[in-house]
Amino acid sequence: MRLIKPSYAEMSDEALMRSMRNGDQRAFDEIYKRYSGPLLGYFMRMLWRDREKAEDFVHDLFAKIIRKPDYFDMERSFKTWIYSVANNMCKNEYKKQEVRKGMSNGLDNHFSLSDTNVNVMGEVQDSFFREAFERGMQSLDEKHKEAFALRHMEGLSIKEISEILDINEGTVKSRIFYATKYLAEELKVFNPVINR
Repeated sequence: MRLIKPSYAEMSDEALMRSMRNGDQRAFDEIYKRYSGPLLGYFMRMLWRDREKAEDFVHDLFAKIIRKPDYFDMERSFKTWIYSVANNMCKNEYKKQEVRKGMSNGLDNHFSLSDTNVNVMGEVQDSFFREAFERGMQSLDEKHKEAFALRHMEGLSIKEISEILDINEGTVKSRIFYATKYLAEELKVFNPVINR
């Protein structure tokens, strides 16, 4: 009689990590498939839209998981844990950048038009909005930026963010509210209702 193994796609993150601890490579592949894209987006937003740096951070994070899968506390939610690790990596990078403040960070804020058949005016407006939004995000202090990004860009709950940042839920809500209010003020020029 053959035992039927559960599909990796149907397994919880935590079950995949248990399998990975037992040397199951396909469990790691599934975790990578689930989280590499969202984490790349998170790192891009948190690290000045630097794709190369974001890709390096994704690689480093998954390399840590491969080397030390037992670092994951099986009592926690994997999603909360992995974003906590990612958030700490960003904080460490901010500290490094603070030390190197006078040096260029390689930012490239230019957006190219990818298709000549698109609505050029709309694309230009989208480009201006993205640039203004990125400037607004970068001018937020780290604690407000991370709370806003985790909530509105990563789609995490207030409770999950509270666990990731190790602060109470009221503080999370306050930081998100402040960041939202600040960004709304910075981007009001793009609001057609206000500009009538």
